[in-house]
Amino acid sequence: MTARQISFGLTLPQRAAFFGAATLEQMVALARDADRCRWFDSLWVGDSLMTTPRPDSIALLGGLATATERVRLAVGCMASFPVRDPIVFAYQWASLDLMSRGRMLLAACTGIGGASDREGAPWSIPNAERGARLAENIEICRRLWSEDNVSFEGKFHSFADVTIEPRPVQKPCPIWIAANPQNPKFVDAVMRRVAQQADGWMSVQVRPKLFTTLYPKLRAFLQEEKRDPDAFPNILYHNVNIGSDREAALDESQRFLGAYYGPHFSRTAIEAWTAAGTPQQCIEHLCELARDGAQAITLRITSWQPQEQYQRLVEEVLPHVRAA
Repeated sequence: MTARQISFGLTLPQRAAFFGAATLEQMVALARDADRCRWFDSLWVGDSLMTTPRPDSIALLGGLATATERVRLAVGCMASFPVRDPIVFAYQWASLDLMSRGRMLLAACTGIGGASDREGAPWSIPNAERGARLAENIEICRRLWSEDNVSFEGKFHSFADVTIEPRPVQKPCPIWIAANPQNPKFVDAVMRRVAQQADGWMSVQVRPKLFTTLYPKLRAFLQEEKRDPDAFPNILYHNVNIGSDREAALDESQRFLGAYYGPHFSRTAIEAWTAAGTPQQCIEHLCELARDGAQAITLRITSWQPQEQYQRLVEEVLPHVRAA
């Protein structure tokens, strides 16, 4: 693998506005701070329609497009992507790319298990269809963003002679896939889809060394597709909680993620998914991810003191990770 300097993103946890960890106004203020900070290259928001309700990702990104000037604006992962109408979505996303002057980055995903079944029910979309719908929607968006008078006949969508305006500023407008399969039956199929269809890969390390298990598989599939693994970007979606006591930092992160998603994550998962503890412990944790092959890491602050944590992150952690 070719060595490269790691880059960082900041993830705004917009669902936190529902349980008092941060207001939307505070998150927009953090977005402006990140836009002015040299350590951040990207700004991320989450997405869900009904599984874990939150302010809509597309609406929020529209606001962030006007509140920022420099950072790439991204959604990761867009769990609702297989449910959304691809023509309407392509139009919305192209408008965002125009508003942001070519700064949009989409990381689409299939969603999460039974929760996605419940989310898709109002549209009669079962979980078993999400992978195929993801692939079909990606194809539709790419064609609508680059062609006039598009006609399409697919398994889930059919239409004739459709042209959208505006088109994205970016040509091509990137579509990454977010995937972190853990069931051995599905790992190869999922990672092969990333290699075949995506412009980049987002992953989440929700168990120890999950990234180092999946990344070699992705590189092998990229080689099979005659794509250069070293030129294929990746980013890890990670958490951070800085404090004098690592166990206390992990405790707060577990409470935060429990309020965010429900009690789905074990202590082992929290430890794998969170840089927690003293600045030095957080530095060492993030440096290990970089050594494992993470080219970029976007960090969500899992604390009820987001501004204080942000200042410590940019002053006491990130400069030292970059230097290392």
